[in-house]
Amino acid sequence: MPEPTKKEENEVLAPAPAPPPEEPNKEKEAGTAPAKEPNKEKEAGPAPAKEPSKEKEAGPAPAKEPSKEKEAGPAPAKEPNKEKEAGTSPGKDEEDASPPGALPPGLGSRALERKDSEWSIGEPPAGEEQDKQNANSQLSTLFVEKPQGGAVKVGENITFIAKVKAEDLLRKPTVKWFKGKWMDLASKAGKHLQLKETFERHSRVYTFEMQIIKAKENYAGNYRCEVTYKDKFDSCSFDLEVHESTGTTPNIDIRSAFKRSGEGQDDAGELDFSGLLKRREVKPQEEQPEVDVWELLKNAKPSEYEKIAFQYGITDLRGMLRRLKRMRRVEKKSAAFARILDPAYQVDKGGRVRFVVELADPKLEVKWYKNGQEIRPSTKYIFEHKGCERIMFINNCVLTDDSEYYVTAGDEKCSTELFVREPPVMVTKQLEDTKAYCGERVELECEVSEDDANVKWFKNGEEIVPGPKSRYHIRVEGKKHILVIDGATKADTAEYSVMTTGGQSSAKLSVDLKPLKILTPLTDQTVNLGKEICLKCEVSENITGKWTKNGLPVQETDHLKIVHKGRIHKLVIANALVEDEGDYVFTPDAYSVTLPAKVHVIDPPKINLDGLGADNTVTVIAGNKLRLEIPISGEPPPKAIWSRADKAIMEGSGRIRAENYPDSTTLVIDIAEKDDSGVYHINLKNEAGEAHASINIKVVDIPDPPVAPNVTDVGDDWCIMTWEPPLYDGGSPILGYFIERKKKQSSRWMRLNFDLCKETTFEPKKMIEGVAYEVRIFAVNAVGISKPSMPSKPFVPLAVTSPPTLLTVDSVTDTTVTMKWRPPDQIGAAGLDGYVLEYCFEGTDDWIVANTELIEKTKFTITGLPTDSRIFVRVKAVNAAGASEPKYYSQPILVKEIIEPPKIRIPRHLKQTYIRRVGEAINLVIPFQGKPRPELIWTKDGAPIDKNQINIRNSETDTIIFIRKAERSHSGKYDLQVKVEKFVETASIDIRVIDRPGPPQLVKIDDVWGENVALSWTPPRDNGNTAITGYTIQKADKKSMEWFTVIEHYHRTNATITELVIGNEYYFRVFAENMCGLSEDATMTKESAVIAKDGKIYKNPVYEDFDFSEAPMFTQPLVNTYAVAGYNATLNCSVRGNPKPKITWMKNKVAIIDDPRYRMFSNQGVCTLEIRKPSPYDGGTYCCKAVNDLGTVEIECKLEVKVVAQ
Repeated sequence: MPEPTKKEENEVLAPAPAPPPEEPNKEKEAGTAPAKEPNKEKEAGPAPAKEPSKEKEAGPAPAKEPSKEKEAGPAPAKEPNKEKEAGTSPGKDEEDASPPGALPPGLGSRALERKDSEWSIGEPPAGEEQDKQNANSQLSTLFVEKPQGGAVKVGENITFIAKVKAEDLLRKPTVKWFKGKWMDLASKAGKHLQLKETFERHSRVYTFEMQIIKAKENYAGNYRCEVTYKDKFDSCSFDLEVHESTGTTPNIDIRSAFKRSGEGQDDAGELDFSGLLKRREVKPQEEQPEVDVWELLKNAKPSEYEKIAFQYGITDLRGMLRRLKRMRRVEKKSAAFARILDPAYQVDKGGRVRFVVELADPKLEVKWYKNGQEIRPSTKYIFEHKGCERIMFINNCVLTDDSEYYVTAGDEKCSTELFVREPPVMVTKQLEDTKAYCGERVELECEVSEDDANVKWFKNGEEIVPGPKSRYHIRVEGKKHILVIDGATKADTAEYSVMTTGGQSSAKLSVDLKPLKILTPLTDQTVNLGKEICLKCEVSENITGKWTKNGLPVQETDHLKIVHKGRIHKLVIANALVEDEGDYVFTPDAYSVTLPAKVHVIDPPKINLDGLGADNTVTVIAGNKLRLEIPISGEPPPKAIWSRADKAIMEGSGRIRAENYPDSTTLVIDIAEKDDSGVYHINLKNEAGEAHASINIKVVDIPDPPVAPNVTDVGDDWCIMTWEPPLYDGGSPILGYFIERKKKQSSRWMRLNFDLCKETTFEPKKMIEGVAYEVRIFAVNAVGISKPSMPSKPFVPLAVTSPPTLLTVDSVTDTTVTMKWRPPDQIGAAGLDGYVLEYCFEGTDDWIVANTELIEKTKFTITGLPTDSRIFVRVKAVNAAGASEPKYYSQPILVKEIIEPPKIRIPRHLKQTYIRRVGEAINLVIPFQGKPRPELIWTKDGAPIDKNQINIRNSETDTIIFIRKAERSHSGKYDLQVKVEKFVETASIDIRVIDRPGPPQLVKIDDVWGENVALSWTPPRDNGNTAITGYTIQKADKKSMEWFTVIEHYHRTNATITELVIGNEYYFRVFAENMCGLSEDATMTKESAVIAKDGKIYKNPVYEDFDFSEAPMFTQPLVNTYAVAGYNATLNCSVRGNPKPKITWMKNKVAIIDDPRYRMFSNQGVCTLEIRKPSPYDGGTYCCKAVNDLGTVEIECKLEVKVVAQ
């Protein structure tokens, strides 16, 4: 028999859930016995869980015979020998019933072990199961309704329901259904088992259902439902009992005749006949001599067991082999039974069997059980007591009595098996060969030896399984069995055979076709859309046929009707559609003849623009991809051409392209641009006509950014800004604007309005005074927000300053007036941009701005004034916030020049002799005053200055004397005369240009004694135009003539050289020194000094201590200084005195003590006062006071702090 395909194997897998693995011995051998019988656990015992054959034999597996599965349910398919091992013990009644012999030597231990492993999956002890149930009840935290155990009859349905509350669960819990301990039923779902889950949103309850359809006896057992969610777990066990249905007529199935009726498994006791029927010839039935089946099995190979079982009517070869295996076990001596039941009994159907046990204690109570259910006395079951013997008779044995029996005495039990053998059925009338035509009804008939016997029919060796939809039907009339084939076809030509338990017969069936003639063929048709299509043909025979369209079967619908009247076949389509076009073929059944026809449906083209609106306008955002699909219709499919401005849009890979399909045409613009807006035309054309349409495409975009806004007015914490709308609104009206601002030094913008500003002006508020801000604008339309505009010019929200102070007249001429003033007292954080000077003539109120641009300095000259006129003057300070209140000059000013006597302001450092070295530059600036412009005259030592050597430059306020390289001849007294009309002012400046001195005139050795030499010399003739500050004396040994300095910076003209080396001869030389340094040459002694070894006794002269005490005296005075506000300023002077004088600094006669704004330094007589970041308030008179025990001295200077405009 051919093996099933993969698909068939999967179908066989699914029908029913696997048998419970807890008690395989009980369910496979004893039917529906109680699931928790402790004694049966001791008898069967749990086997190791990892035995490889256990899972294959305990649960469903792909079967090798699908037809067998359909009748008996799933069975293990990978060990065919197990299904073929069925048989019974010889014996005909209770007197002949005897225990089987020893294990057949041909039966390998491996086969028995594998077979036994099928029953080795034990159930945990009752106590353990009870503990598990108690634990489940304690952990029941998820179930709100647990599945309850139930009972069902064979063939009926039953449903188990579990409910889980989902209030505290974030997602669906996981639910698994098990049979036994570990068999997951999710993979077994199919036509016998269905799993369903639902969720009720109102009550938030998950409902899980397991439905068993058409239950079988082997479905009975213990089931378990587990639910898990994250770390939560809940479990519930329940039992299913399957009872045998009563009053039903058994199906006519030969395998049910050989099947143990009390068995709990579908595959238990089944016999596989297919191996004997594959490609074998039917042999005439021969009478078999009586044979001892036990001896035959002992000497046969395991592969021949099934053949022997079929030949000799063995109904349970599997049970027989289990019995043989148990015979090998060493049975323990029983304390309750003196003699136990035999391992197995065998009886013919209708016979009587006798079970006998002998008790060790006759007082023990004895109970008999069949498949775990207690047997009560009846006419069928008779009990007898003979001393210690306990006897049970079973009368009129039937196939349902084929089962396991056991008897209990006290806590012990012993068991046995009863095998009921049915007599073989013989074929009394053989099948006959038959011939028929296609479509006829064929009947194959045979007769058997018994009424209503189970007979199996085969076609070419494969079993025929009749069904509701099958053309094969089996009719039984007493001993007559008829196979009926309705509407025979050529595929029914085959060899058919029938088989019973005692015989078989075969015959050949030949089915041929009748000749067929085509009377009216189909014709090609061309119809308009919506018209009727009628295809008609006529053949010689009244047979059915099939219509196909383009190779696919045609199904009858409301739109399409198929008519068959006798020999005429029609296909009628009331309203032709485009889909109805194609190649139609009518094929008579069972014939290779075909009748073709072509149907062509035509329709004028149409364009469907319903989805575009009234004006056929399509709006797309710039930068997006537009894919405009326009439905079209027409048959044949029309050709579509897109165009714009009389230019066709081609198909291809361009940015703007057309794509055409049978039912639509598409315009594709990959990246829409502003220039893509316009009218696009569609032209459709086919053989039935033309169609035209126009579509307006509008490309919209975000607007361009507005231009940078202008800040027109600024307050202390507000400003007013205006802007212009963007040049391009993106094709959509501007809805409004968003405004943002930020601090100039920051990069973080802050939005000022969350509702669109409809106007082009805005007033930002709540700004910090003195902080520079920038603002920018976003334009908004229906598409989106534009990019930001360029930031505005920085602006500072500030208030105006206070008025300027101290407005005075600086000078007046016949046509000009020069005014000067001081900065405002309160400038504020905005700083000061400049000043505006205004004037008006006396007697009028028209103020005239004197300066066209802001004045940064605090002085300005008003020009172009008429002589002898009187004017009023005012000045305003201006910053970003505007102009301050004006400062008025108190009285009118007469425009007429005033003579001002000249005055020379000699700088302080020029009041002393100005000393410079030869080669240095001399640049002296001498300021002066006088009006009108004075006349200046320079003289040197009473003679005019040679302008070729000395440069003189004069201005209105100062004169400059400049010498590029000073020479000693430039030394002298320089006189300056400033003359204004009759007024004359003079001043003198002493300039001294100094150089290095010449060498001393004469150096001589006055005396030599011991290690000492007395020297004397005369000062040099040329002192370098400055005083000699000292001398440097060097010595040299006559031998080496290397000079070494002995004394430096020596002030006297004589000296004593000591620590000379005795015995050496020395020469000496002297350098003169002044402010410029040492003389270039030195004067050396003419003679040498010899240090004799015999020295003279020298007596040191006595000197009086020199008094170094000195009253304080400033060697460098303080100088008037101008400082810039915000920058550190220093005042410096130098003082001399012994003891060291104490220095005190004062401002405006007030001592400066512990003021953090001031720092005081004194180093080597140089005194410094540092003023940190001065302001105008730090201006004034500063005094440095030096005090020691010999006196006190003070020196003053003025400090003026200028404010530089920002």
